[in-house]
Amino acid sequence: MRVGVVGTGYLGRLHARILTEMPEAEVAGFVEPKDDVAAEVARTLGIRRFDDVASLAKEIDCAVVATPTTTHCEIGSALLEAGCDVMIEKPIADSIDDAQRLIDLAAKHGRILQVGHVERYNPAITAVAPLLRDIRYVVAERLGVFVGRSLDIDVLLDLMIHDLNLVLSLLGQDVVEVRAVGVPVLTDKVDITNVRLELANGAVANLTASRVSQERVRKVRFFSSESYLSVDTKEQEVKGYRLNGRAIEPIDISIEKKEPLRAELESFLACAAQRARPLVSGEDGLAAVKLAKDVAAAIEESVKAYRK
Repeated sequence: MRVGVVGTGYLGRLHARILTEMPEAEVAGFVEPKDDVAAEVARTLGIRRFDDVASLAKEIDCAVVATPTTTHCEIGSALLEAGCDVMIEKPIADSIDDAQRLIDLAAKHGRILQVGHVERYNPAITAVAPLLRDIRYVVAERLGVFVGRSLDIDVLLDLMIHDLNLVLSLLGQDVVEVRAVGVPVLTDKVDITNVRLELANGAVANLTASRVSQERVRKVRFFSSESYLSVDTKEQEVKGYRLNGRAIEPIDISIEKKEPLRAELESFLACAAQRARPLVSGEDGLAAVKLAKDVAAAIEESVKAYRK
């Protein structure tokens, strides 16, 4: 399958590198506005640089979009209208309207639209997903050091969007109440936030995200009446325990470690070849953005209440 990459910053270069290693992909080329970055990608990966998206679209079957979030709709729309299947990095867009436009265009042209919520493809998450029954409480920590990327969006769309997607997709419940606090630290946007979500079945999710921490943490804990599952997606490790009568015993959970981005790209190419719905569809990406906007509104309310 002929694949193109649009945007070869940090994440785009990872996509490009992995695609060149996949036997089911023929990397036709990439688009990158920065000459020095493009020269390095062309030299190290041996792939062709195209001047623009329109030129690349003529040579490919599908594309990965790893550009700044504010450009996702414009670039994704051009590729879909050109007849390409598209995997667009998370978040799908920076607005609900733009996300819906991408979904509508994919449907109109019969194209596959996948969103890059890579945690859904993490072996640790795929290992516990079948075990999640009657989850009543979720705690997630997603902490990162400041790296100066994705500053066109706040920490909600940058980092917490992963955990919002996990809560919605793995628990399968509507959110009925949102409470949140958040503050800017090194940028003019929210850099650290804590969110409490109440779901329709009464379950609660407590989520923390920061892009100004001193260490990188990626942990999610799931609690039910019968089990406790602790997931470290950075290390791809899971610890599980369940109640057996009046005793607590460990749950044996096997994990085959794998680069999540590779698993995500393999799934995208398989969906494009089989015309199958992706694990993370455009609609899933839209739902995460909608929830992120609700969280942003809750943060605004908390700021107003504090100022009073």
